Amino acid sequence: MQRLIWAIIAAFAVTFVLGPIMIPWLKKLKFGQTIYDLGPQSHMKKQGTPTMGGLIFAPGALVVGVALSKGGAGSVYLWMILVSALGFGAIGFVDDFIKVHLKRHEGLTPKQKLVPQIILSIGLAVWAYLTPSVGSSWTIPFVNAEWNLGVLYIPVMVFVLVGTVNSANLLDGLDGLLAGCSMIDFITMMLIAFTMSLADEGNRGNLLNTAIFAAAMAGSLMCFLRFNGYPARVFMGDVGSFFIGGTLVGMAMVTKLSLLLPIIAITMFVSSLSDIIQVSYFKYTKKKTGEGKRVFKMAPLHHHFELSGIPETRVVTSYYLVTAALCLLTMLGFVA
Repeated sequence: MQRLIWAIIAAFAVTFVLGPIMIPWLKKLKFGQTIYDLGPQSHMKKQGTPTMGGLIFAPGALVVGVALSKGGAGSVYLWMILVSALGFGAIGFVDDFIKVHLKRHEGLTPKQKLVPQIILSIGLAVWAYLTPSVGSSWTIPFVNAEWNLGVLYIPVMVFVLVGTVNSANLLDGLDGLLAGCSMIDFITMMLIAFTMSLADEGNRGNLLNTAIFAAAMAGSLMCFLRFNGYPARVFMGDVGSFFIGGTLVGMAMVTKLSLLLPIIAITMFVSSLSDIIQVSYFKYTKKKTGEGKRVFKMAPLHHHFELSGIPETRVVTSYYLVTAALCLLTMLGFVA
């Protein structure tokens, strides 16, 4: 447990040092956020705020997570998580770079974003499937049982990987929203992985490394909130949100806890679901009546709450509380 605490402290310290260095550098390079014209008007004052803040918290998590982990046979989980985090983070970096440096507001096209995500996800899913300690089974939450998907594990896991990463990206719409919710998620994954390691001697090293990396992510994001909380001095950008999504779903994959994601990361999935509902209903009504209608004032859902008159800070706090409550409920099934 001391190693986990040191991981949180060390990652916090690295991010604390990097923040004041990176934010002026991002400003100097004019890596400023372009605010979507159709978004909430209150967001227009955020125009030009530095983005790509994922470059502030990711290094601390990576350096500390790797430095404090144990090598050898117990490092395969760590490698999978790193490939997932860095792979998806790299796609987000390219998207951000095109937006802020080449001044193309849309960045990568949906196809250019989705194709590499699917290729990466297929590679990760096959790797996990062929790794005996991961295999094709998922743990069923709150029940001492496993669900073996067989070869269907691969396409289903690809869907989970891509869906989680893009859900994390959609949640990153308000100051401190994704960073705070994810910090709570990583603390939860840290405690669950650590508890699992106590009961699984044969796989203890892998699970401890997962817990350590989760602790490093929690520490980095805890400090990043100092810069990203309202009013944000820097946005995390796609490089940050994709890195978070890739790390979280990578940890769920190796620990066989993918079925926990809709619970502990419910705010991410609500963002995706509201977006899907909005787009689907708009297209359906436009086809039927010639005029598209909307279910929400704006999607994802957190923008609907904003446009309904709820202050941004209250929306963010409410999302934190929902995440924390569901994470506590989830831990009842693992932490004695």
